[in-house]
Amino acid sequence: MLRAIVVDDIETIRKKNTAIIKATCPNISIIGEADSVESGIKIIRQLSPDLVFLDVEMPDGTGFDLLQKLKPFNFKVIFITGYEDFAVKAFRFSAIDYLLKPLDSDDLIEAVKKAESSLSKEVFDMKLSNLFANLERPKNLQNLILKTADRIYSVNIQDIVNCESDKNYTTFHFINAPKLVVSTNLKEYETLLNPYNFFRTHQSHLINMSYFDHFIKTEGGNTIVMKNKTAIPLSVRKKEEFLVLLENLQV
Repeated sequence: MLRAIVVDDIETIRKKNTAIIKATCPNISIIGEADSVESGIKIIRQLSPDLVFLDVEMPDGTGFDLLQKLKPFNFKVIFITGYEDFAVKAFRFSAIDYLLKPLDSDDLIEAVKKAESSLSKEVFDMKLSNLFANLERPKNLQNLILKTADRIYSVNIQDIVNCESDKNYTTFHFINAPKLVVSTNLKEYETLLNPYNFFRTHQSHLINMSYFDHFIKTEGGNTIVMKNKTAIPLSVRKKEEFLVLLENLQV
């Protein structure tokens, strides 16, 4: 049984979230509630919960402020936010669980399962540090958490030259570092990286346009050559979109 605290500044939402958690997650015992950063810090120190459902935006600060003031801490955190904003992107880049308001039961159950798993404190601290850094950095300097078979890495997205998929695996190639293979499909990274000057050239390839060097048109196909001399195929259906992108870059 996980002992949990719910922190949200709006009473109706806090009560509704508490009711959903109780109805959906029998392995969770709600031991307290708080309506601000200050009261959240106080009750967490008093009750030492295993898990905190933490609102992002509150009148006297943010959930991030609360965590910074409690460091070091031993509880797990599931963030709850009502906004599809930059903070949500930072969560995804940092591989940290979050829930959108209003709570969805299936998403809640999945997030709690992850919280119950044997994620080491060191790994969570690394993800949280990555999250705090991403929230402070300009958007083009985001760090991405990548989990290989035996390690977890924090990499700057502008060091990524290209990504290559093989079924449910994605290989990341960097400008000055060894490649990394992760067990996540390319589509997920395409969604994350497209706003940061990345382009899906082919079913199996995603490139960082910052490292584009030149384009070769041939009868047998089309090839993109990166600044590190890597040759990337360009599919027929992506050719027109890519050429438009190049024209826009030249403007």
